[in-house]
Amino acid sequence: MDICIESIWAEFSTPLKSFIKKRVKNDQDVDDILQNVFYKIHYSISTLKEADKIHAWVYRITRHELADFYRARKSESDITEFPEDIISDSDDKLTANDEIAQCLIPMISLLPEKYKQAILLTEFQNLTQKELSARMGLSVSGAKSRVQRARLKLKEMLLGCCRLEFDRRGNVIDYQHKCNDCKFC
Repeated sequence: MDICIESIWAEFSTPLKSFIKKRVKNDQDVDDILQNVFYKIHYSISTLKEADKIHAWVYRITRHELADFYRARKSESDITEFPEDIISDSDDKLTANDEIAQCLIPMISLLPEKYKQAILLTEFQNLTQKELSARMGLSVSGAKSRVQRARLKLKEMLLGCCRLEFDRRGNVIDYQHKCNDCKFC
């Protein structure tokens, strides 16, 4: 594969710095994280098997570096805003499930506010549906319905974007974009 680090720097340094700056307040930390990202890119570029997936690969490295940054600082575990990233705890090869999970982030942001909040609170803040009902002033069955509707809307968006292949347990084992200009993945 003939991808050079200079071309990656030219293409990604400015957008990555902006991406990191939205998540980290201190400019010195932003520069340190960006440097670490390019260090990892430089030393692992040989592991990139498909050049057409470089964008996802570079941002995956960046998200992992951001997670490492916050883990090292033991930041608050309470999520108060929309979580920007869904990150696998493993640095092993990302599965199709992991890649599809990253596509869900922009989809979640497009949900109507009541559904977005239901998903964020139950899936990212780990509230039970009973706790969700109390927090949002709904009945328990109303909270359950809201979460189910939000999941259904996400599923419809995902299936509108991609063809998915599942194993017998329901895990995504392969996917293919229905069109080349998918705005989510």
